[in-house]
Amino acid sequence: MILICYDGSPDARAAIDHAGELMEDGQAAVLCVWEPFLDMLARNSFGISMFAPEATDVEAIDAGNEREALRRAEEGVERAAAAGFDAQARTRPRDGSMADAILAEAEEVGARAIVMGTRGLTGVKGVFLGSVSHAVLHEADRPVIVVPSSEVATARTARRHGAD
Repeated sequence: MILICYDGSPDARAAIDHAGELMEDGQAAVLCVWEPFLDMLARNSFGISMFAPEATDVEAIDAGNEREALRRAEEGVERAAAAGFDAQARTRPRDGSMADAILAEAEEVGARAIVMGTRGLTGVKGVFLGSVSHAVLHEADRPVIVVPSSEVATARTARRHGAD
């Protein structure tokens, strides 16, 4: 079993595709982490002034966020299946850092490795940014494969060769 982190971004899609090329067909869990509403408000001080938690149906918002995370994870499962994996969709609320959530899920499913993109560029900004892959790399107790999208890889190659 490998754990594939997925947020729908080009980097996350590339991670699934490359995992299929690098690893033998096998079991995979596709994880999309979602953030509980009150945690999001606490992280973003501007949000506290915009919402009165007592007047907001926090449970309904969290349920919607979890449903969206499951929809996105199922999208990742379809891509993983096309890459040769027998995959299952997983969601997990962010409790602490994103890296903590990913590492806890890897432990829970008994993942032999973690596969993720370098950064997220979707509407769920901040979900899988470079800092998350960096934190997972430094905190993981199992192999981690970090895959850039083809656009990012092309730009990095061009920079290395002096092109703008």
